[in-house]
Amino acid sequence: MREYLDLVERVLSKGILKHNRTGVDTISCFAEHYTIDLSEGFPLLTTKKMQIKSLLYEVLWYLSGEDHIRNLRTKTKIWDAWADEKGNLDTAYGRYWRRFPSAEINPATGAYEVREVDQIGEVIKILRTNPNSRRMVISAWEPGNAFRSKLPPCHYTFAFNVQGKKLNCHLTQRSGDIALGIPFNIAAYSLLTQAIAQEVGMEIGYFSHTIVDAHIYVNHIEGLKEQLKRTPKPRPKLIIAKKPLDELQFEDFTLTGYECDEPIKFEVAV
Repeated sequence: MREYLDLVERVLSKGILKHNRTGVDTISCFAEHYTIDLSEGFPLLTTKKMQIKSLLYEVLWYLSGEDHIRNLRTKTKIWDAWADEKGNLDTAYGRYWRRFPSAEINPATGAYEVREVDQIGEVIKILRTNPNSRRMVISAWEPGNAFRSKLPPCHYTFAFNVQGKKLNCHLTQRSGDIALGIPFNIAAYSLLTQAIAQEVGMEIGYFSHTIVDAHIYVNHIEGLKEQLKRTPKPRPKLIIAKKPLDELQFEDFTLTGYECDEPIKFEVAV
């Protein structure tokens, strides 16, 4: 996918060296942005093999609203490094997508009462009743949680926008690991956009992405340079069963036409 390779080239050529909490330095750029036309195919990288099974399980876990990884870790270990021994996760994206705590004052008592907001559910309602709304925003950033979490949300907010009959998604990310995280983020939010568009009877439009701190870990540079030598292949097609979003299971997703190059191993910085 050319958009991704262009991002890699920009950060390698323009980035500055920065220290960070992991102890592994990065090459970093500020406020990188790109847009992908989803009608051209599912944006799963072809210049290296991607683990589509892990991706699907992760997205379904987000949609479950769970705040632990006890079920997820039986399928993939991608979140194990940030959970406690019981599988609880300080910042679980799905918890905030589906059960964001909203504090309101009870007029009778004057005290705050907390209710949970299903942000995904609310956006689907708006898409069905007022698709031209500019208020279809979903946030995973709850300050009280984020400032004490072991890993606060990286991809912390996204918004949907309808143009004609096409559903578009814009993701804002405070921190983006270009070698490992960004390819998964692209595919995950594109999948989510496609699933929601199908649910509300719309076509897929664009996925747009802003990364505040777009970085490459120095021990990932050689692997990314190898990837830049490879030529992107045609994008695969993702087929999703026609079911309500909350009824989708792993077997309801079919990826066709996925041809890719050999994997490239990158170490995770924890």
